[in-house]
Amino acid sequence: MNFDEIIDRVGTHSSKWDMMMPLYGVSPEDGISMWVADMDFRPPTCVSAAVAKMHDHGIYGYYGDDGAYRAAIQWWMQERHGWSVEKDSIFTTHGLVNGTSMCIDAFTAPGDGIVLFTPVYHAFAKVIKASGREVVECPLTRESGRYQFDFAAYDAQMTGRETMLILCSPHNPGGRVWTEAELQGVADFARRYDLIVVSDEIHHDLVMPGHTHIPMARIQGVEDRLVMMTATTKTFNIAGSHTGNVIVQDGALRARFAARMAAMGMSANSFGLFMAEAAYSPEGAEWVDALRLYIDGNRKLFDDAINAIPGLASMPLEATYLAWVDFADTGMARDEFDARIQQRARVAASHGPTFGEGGESFSRFNLATPRARVAEAAARLTDAFSDLQ
Repeated sequence: MNFDEIIDRVGTHSSKWDMMMPLYGVSPEDGISMWVADMDFRPPTCVSAAVAKMHDHGIYGYYGDDGAYRAAIQWWMQERHGWSVEKDSIFTTHGLVNGTSMCIDAFTAPGDGIVLFTPVYHAFAKVIKASGREVVECPLTRESGRYQFDFAAYDAQMTGRETMLILCSPHNPGGRVWTEAELQGVADFARRYDLIVVSDEIHHDLVMPGHTHIPMARIQGVEDRLVMMTATTKTFNIAGSHTGNVIVQDGALRARFAARMAAMGMSANSFGLFMAEAAYSPEGAEWVDALRLYIDGNRKLFDDAINAIPGLASMPLEATYLAWVDFADTGMARDEFDARIQQRARVAASHGPTFGEGGESFSRFNLATPRARVAEAAARLTDAFSDLQ
């Protein structure tokens, strides 16, 4: 659990490090990559050992008898989230973007409206549009610097063409852990307009001390319209395995999803299944608990520095490892503060507008990197905006 270890990822086909120059104009030679959501940490030893065991065996064939894999998921959800999952409700997809696309394909038709509470993870809108559906942006409001739902406003937006909503819980990029009352509000809204609810809970294990994630599956009145999505990939930094789970506990919805999986000829990646089974274990749980504390330390360091710069505000982070920083009060245009971040500070951070309405004045910074890098990034950003102080 040496999260302070600096691991050189440049030249390893790392999207996070090898794409920062073409996307942000920041050289990996002296820049700091804080954009795409993967971590610069090795996964727990149990995961590495599972891959090593596959290597030592030397044959990489089709995966069969996934009973232990399903049991590991069931154990983790019950142990960590108080959620009882039926083994037959679990479908394995090639990551949760693929899972989202499969849900859109299975439960909606071309031209349907799909509700997003924006700003939100940019891949949702991308696959909705690519599927020939309409993105219906329902903007989150801000109260005391935190995102809130505004269901009265959303009621006024509904046209009757909407058939699905995609919820990000915990929220990316704002880092909110939705309360039980807020989730109940989402469930009630979905029932009013007969919407399928797809709840992407990929960050559900990465919750900061003092906060508790509530799975949407534990909310009353949504059972007959709910699709849950979870994965080991964000939790354990194994996103390259492209393995995620779509969990459908309603029988009618499950049959529809199974039919689309069969029609697409979907089957699981054996590497991802071995890694996920190893991760969902007591050793994996111990590693996650240490990781959460480390990220919380990075959060405190980064937020203290950012919030000390006049005009900048880092949204309080309740979950994920993604700081959401508002530059609105600097009075600067987007291109000016982007230039300061990328050219003066030499930091690559995700641009807020890609997350939809409400992200125009924000940038997202990935804090899942050794603390020395977080400290250096904070120092560089302080210097890049020194004239405001």
